[in-house]
Amino acid sequence: MSLVAPGRFITLEGGEGAGKSTQIATLAERLRAGREVVTTREPGGSPGAEMIRKLLVEGPIERWDGTTEALLHFAARRDHLRATVWPALERGAWVISDRFADSTRAYQGWGHGLDMGTLDRLYDLAVGVFRPDLTVILDLPVDAGLARAASRRGAETRYESLPRAFHERVREGFLAIARNEPERCAVVDASQDIDAVAAAVARVVAERLGP
Repeated sequence: MSLVAPGRFITLEGGEGAGKSTQIATLAERLRAGREVVTTREPGGSPGAEMIRKLLVEGPIERWDGTTEALLHFAARRDHLRATVWPALERGAWVISDRFADSTRAYQGWGHGLDMGTLDRLYDLAVGVFRPDLTVILDLPVDAGLARAASRRGAETRYESLPRAFHERVREGFLAIARNEPERCAVVDASQDIDAVAAAVARVVAERLGP
């Protein structure tokens, strides 16, 4: 549960090409009846964090190692929370974020092999006891996700350019997170068509957080 009342904090997670942006836009429209909904993303979501985003998602894959990436992600996350997420929750908005700390565990922890204890300490320092109210993990086979990502290829290609084996570990990481925290996480099959995925996401939100 998030400890900043009275809003709700929902995160969508998943590998490359899982369709998070599309599903966030659809979910936000469903939820806007009678409430303020803020959509955001990580890394990014605030002016300072967007500057850090460019360092992380653009350029050659060898630019950073896993530890440096984790430090940059948590620096961006802290700014994002302070500038965007926490103020919105405090005024009663529902916030939907494209990625949050589970992505750091999956990408830098499972993908790059960074020690999970190190990530836990960074989380405690940058975030504290705050947690999402609900995390929806959009699960998709790696080959299908990378093919989708390639079809919209732009400047932000650093992570999707990493080896296939890396992305398999990331997928495994997300599913392990969901198994370990079933009260917070729900897995949705993102290989379905867009409308079916949207219906599944909406059903999870209604069941866990109410209409």
